[in-house]
Amino acid sequence: MRFEGSTDYVATPDLMLAVNAAITLQRPLLVKGEPGTGKTMLAETVAEALGLPLLQWHIKSTTKAQQGLYEYDAVSRLRDSQLGGEHGSRVHDISNYIVKGVLWQAFSAETPTVILIDEIDKADIEFPNDLLRELDRMEFYVYETRELVKAKHRPIVFITSNNEKELPDAFLRRCFFHYIKFPDKETMQSIIDVHFPGLKKTLIREALEVFFELRDIPGLKKKPSTSELLDWLKLLVAEDIPPEALRAKDQKAAIPPLHGALLKNEQDVHLFERLVFMARQNR
Repeated sequence: MRFEGSTDYVATPDLMLAVNAAITLQRPLLVKGEPGTGKTMLAETVAEALGLPLLQWHIKSTTKAQQGLYEYDAVSRLRDSQLGGEHGSRVHDISNYIVKGVLWQAFSAETPTVILIDEIDKADIEFPNDLLRELDRMEFYVYETRELVKAKHRPIVFITSNNEKELPDAFLRRCFFHYIKFPDKETMQSIIDVHFPGLKKTLIREALEVFFELRDIPGLKKKPSTSELLDWLKLLVAEDIPPEALRAKDQKAAIPPLHGALLKNEQDVHLFERLVFMARQNR
């Protein structure tokens, strides 16, 4: 299996190389990068391109590694035992109360699968270490049913991180790592062409100029991302905003129209307004 890109996702050559390296090594691909650079979409795109089912596990601060394997629903078993009758007959088979997690589903699948473990850095610091053995050996033991679950096929595992926490060295050793760089103008143009084919070149050119100028502002609390640029373009098209409106000469029009798609807090809006005013005063 080799990933050769997709018509719906602009993958740079080094990103495709990283995906195929992880597949060859049979190791998880750990993907980092700014929010909005397509980390989550990468797993979806690879699964679609290779014709494999995708299993997604979106991590929260309360997520435990055990949930990826299975969970024993003791509360339901207790309730059924109290209800008796048809419900009570299920109580004797503990497997009725075992809820399979994403890894168990992937391990027992009849065909290879793609697993997305999204935003692993949101979980407890012990979370990655708790997954080490299962991801490395592709098996785990179910103590309640005394069953050893082994993977029929080794899944392709994608793990994303936003760098909120440092990941343990032992975990990093078992992954192939790739950092998705923020797209340059040429790559961004290709991304826009995928999402908005036929969009006026003048509008794209002006929008990209404004977008990258915003990202270059020193002290910006949150830089606009690729997904936010696409949202902004969608709004510009929907509202039929002409390209020249993005470069308004009016002193009162300090920020671009529909800027709420790009600037997400008041400090950044005030900072941009200040810089634009100072630049115009110095002309």
